[in-house]
Amino acid sequence: MTVFDDLAAEQGRLDDVLAGLSQAQWLSESAAAGWSVADVVLHLAQSEEGVISSASGGVPQRIGAMAGGTVDDRAAQWVQAERAAPAVVFARWRQSRQAAMAALLAADPRRPLEWVAGPVKPATLATTRLAEHWAHGLDITGPLGIDLPDTERLRHIAWLAHRTLPYALVRAGEPTAEVHCELTAPDGDTWSFGPAEAESSISGPAGVFCRVAAQRLDPGQSGLKASGPHGETALRVLRTYA
Repeated sequence: MTVFDDLAAEQGRLDDVLAGLSQAQWLSESAAAGWSVADVVLHLAQSEEGVISSASGGVPQRIGAMAGGTVDDRAAQWVQAERAAPAVVFARWRQSRQAAMAALLAADPRRPLEWVAGPVKPATLATTRLAEHWAHGLDITGPLGIDLPDTERLRHIAWLAHRTLPYALVRAGEPTAEVHCELTAPDGDTWSFGPAEAESSISGPAGVFCRVAAQRLDPGQSGLKASGPHGETALRVLRTYA
């Protein structure tokens, strides 16, 4: 299984959830502040359209050019500008995710594509899309009381979170350092990232680690264990997704 297969599976799971929602549920408040469920799905559709643009040799559509301070600010403006009926939003997301997948699979795997935080190769961009759909899937299902079990697909998200730790440390004004992560997978297996001899480490359940990285859980309330001179700092700045 490739990351593209796992992205398709995660999107398919979300599609099944959305297909079963009532109109009232689509319009209900999500866990993303200020956004309804329909708004969250619109955001996913807009960002998938950005993938299509990037894979075609362009730049992510609109979000980089809109006025506003942060990427979150611009994403919120974009959603506000294009709100539509749930059925329209659902169809737009379905079409855009399928087209984005086709574009990623057709792209040169060695050529970086432009993205919001900088150029990334197609497989890495697919990983960010997997993280985005999983995280926003939690925003949708949590308030509605719908179960969204952790899967082995979290391994991609855990890898991405560990890979972006240096970036997160720099953004926080902290020195970069190697950090070893040892995580317990949903099936009880152990996932390890980074050199075992690193001075600092983070350990705990993979699902919790990924929720902290996706800003769906406060690091101080996660129960993750951090050790070494940079472990607690790395855990504090781990939250790199939006």
